[in-house]
Amino acid sequence: MSTLPILAELSGNFHVALAAIGAAVGIGLLGSKAAEATGRNPGAAGNILTLSIILAALIEGIVFFAIFLAK
Repeated sequence: MSTLPILAELSGNFHVALAAIGAAVGIGLLGSKAAEATGRNPGAAGNILTLSIILAALIEGIVFFAIFLAK
């Protein structure tokens, strides 16, 4: 019995898990810094919110790429 398919399955799952953890950390940092920026300059809240939503979508896109590449 070969262990190669098992290793391939584990590396794919590990790959997706690392991408999800990285994206979660990225979203957390993005939210933290957006709240800090809004606190420093409340007048720019709309621009900060718009940029934060765009960046959050790009960060989450990384996880989707990882899921599609793992299968």
